[in-house]
Amino acid sequence: MRHEVTAADTALAVGSGDVEILATPRLITWLEYTTAQLALSALGPGQTSVGTSVRVRHRLPTRVGDTVDVVADGPEVDGRHLRFQVRATNSAGQLIADGELERVVVDRERFLANVP
Repeated sequence: MRHEVTAADTALAVGSGDVEILATPRLITWLEYTTAQLALSALGPGQTSVGTSVRVRHRLPTRVGDTVDVVADGPEVDGRHLRFQVRATNSAGQLIADGELERVVVDRERFLANVP
């Protein structure tokens, strides 16, 4: 998936820092969205997946106006656990982030019934 970095995506805008570059929380959101879309193929009726673990290295800053391509490989399936290798590159093809995200397949109704 390709995303363009806007002023709303910066560390200053999301409150994770005071610079106008791509915020790590926004980058993680893009990575997680990509894995959630890929996880759909592993779901049965009444199931959804939820994020449970994020291990990402944000390696390079990205300016407003640049684009970020997000890719996820997987899922590697271990029972209900889905593991994805993720990476993001800027418009110059430089690796700006890489890591691993995990999701767990849950029954949607049962999961929501346990939310306080």
